[in-house]
Amino acid sequence: MNLSERNALVVDNLALVGFLVSDLCARADHLSREDLASVGAVALTTAATSFDPTRGVPFGAYARRRIVGALADELRSQDWAPRSARRRIKALTAVTASLTASLGREPTDAQVAEAMGVAVADVRAARDDAGRSIVAMEDTTYDHVALEAPTPEEQVLSVEERHVVREAVAALPDQLRHVVEQVYFAGRSVGDLAAELGISHSTVSHARIEAVRLLREGLEAHYSGREAKGPAAPLTARRREYLAAMGERVAGGATQRSAWAVPAAS
Repeated sequence: MNLSERNALVVDNLALVGFLVSDLCARADHLSREDLASVGAVALTTAATSFDPTRGVPFGAYARRRIVGALADELRSQDWAPRSARRRIKALTAVTASLTASLGREPTDAQVAEAMGVAVADVRAARDDAGRSIVAMEDTTYDHVALEAPTPEEQVLSVEERHVVREAVAALPDQLRHVVEQVYFAGRSVGDLAAELGISHSTVSHARIEAVRLLREGLEAHYSGREAKGPAAPLTARRREYLAAMGERVAGGATQRSAWAVPAAS
């Protein structure tokens, strides 16, 4: 990968750094957004430099793990808490959650101390430790940062998938495209469409089936990683023309860029 390609990956994925940093800062508002953004940007650049598109891993997923790891290392370097303190806080959190569920309310320090088999003073000391600790007590937390929301990569790929489907429909022969647009986009029935066109129900139904088959073949052919289902049908002139037309329409999209190497059109 040359320098311009690496720089393009960095620029295209800077939003990923901002996304992860913003989510982390939302969970702990005492963190320095600027410092974390700097760490994330360095990790993104490093990821772009070492990325190998031939491995078939999407760059967004690869960079995300590198950035999350760098952010975790940065937070751990700032954290005073030894592993023993982390274990105590983790135990306190688990016992408190269990008692809250069983009691239907927050337990008292005495109840928590009894359940943990320690003195009340130890429970209060663990709570103080938790309040001063920067790093989440369970290291695997950093592997799941912001999993509840779609990542920028997922958002880009979702947009790209919709774009390719629209282009696949647009590449269909006129009659088949009209059937697909009316049945699937406009929500009309096959019978209603047949009456409008003055043709039989079976003719419209056959056109719909043919259109869906072409669309499936087009997506399988132009989305890396998709496997054709069933034996390949003879390559007729219509199929050849359609696949060529769709290829021209989707060429150059994110799904065609080697840097993404997106498997299974997702």
